[in-house]
Amino acid sequence: MKLYRLTKSKYGRDLSGKGAEIGGGRWNSKGTPMIYTSQSIALATTEIAVHVPLGILPKGYVVITFEMPDLIITEELQENKLPSDWKSIPHSHSTQIIGDKFIMSKKAVILKVPSVVVQGDFNYLINPNHHEINKVSIVTINRYEFDERLFLR
Repeated sequence: MKLYRLTKSKYGRDLSGKGAEIGGGRWNSKGTPMIYTSQSIALATTEIAVHVPLGILPKGYVVITFEMPDLIITEELQENKLPSDWKSIPHSHSTQIIGDKFIMSKKAVILKVPSVVVQGDFNYLINPNHHEINKVSIVTINRYEFDERLFLR
């Protein structure tokens, strides 16, 4: 399985989950490390776009392609099992609790979650503290330029 992540170039090889740990996100509280990835570069682009203020073109990004072995331990959250506020903006604490429990349990390397931004697509959360994190390999890191039409009006 291939997964994709867009990030500032200086963090291209960082598998610590430190950025999410510092800032928190929809699926993790501040203080909980996590690596956010997407099923496609298009979804990763959209996930960045919804967090950047209109009029600011993100620069200095890379796209990272990860390769996961087929047998890597993965959990999946079914949308119908999620709390009713899972899509709220700003994100709710209920989804952070789910992600924090996933990280702390260390039962799986990856948690598959539905995207709020693109219905029917999925993001994949990687547990950097799992003992099988070494099975997550970076295949490529390439410079990435966002299409300015997504940001500039």
